[in-house]
Amino acid sequence: MGLFNFPAIIVAAVSALVVGFIWYNPKVFGTAWMKAADMTEEKIQGANMAKIFGLALFFAFLLSTALPGIVIHQMGALSLVGGDPSTALPSYDAFMADYADAFRTFKHGVLHGALSGVFIALPILGTNALFERKSAKYIFINSGYWIVTLAIMGGIICAWK
Repeated sequence: MGLFNFPAIIVAAVSALVVGFIWYNPKVFGTAWMKAADMTEEKIQGANMAKIFGLALFFAFLLSTALPGIVIHQMGALSLVGGDPSTALPSYDAFMADYADAFRTFKHGVLHGALSGVFIALPILGTNALFERKSAKYIFINSGYWIVTLAIMGGIICAWK
């Protein structure tokens, strides 16, 4: 069982864009976000969308590589042996034999992903928005996106063994 699952990392990163397409759709929060962000159709049309989506995917990939340590409890055991299980004492193998799949569910990953959104993304985005003089609506729309996105990413990463 590998704790770092590269296909899960990639799918989780792509899921951030999928959630964004839905979340920021004008029929969901897109229109409210545009108003809260002082965004106009002209600004959107003048943007290099390939660059924006490419970098967004890259940033989502960075997040998805950080999430296993948050959503998979067994990563803590792996870190205790220095990241190389081949050098671990036999007790590591015994521990993993007993607990390798403990809490490895989509639901559990969603929980830890959502908590990451609330306790990491919300404070960061909220602080930036306060200094940028953005509204509470702006904070909640953007933070809500990251809470939902990190929840889905966490679920994918935790459950995909």
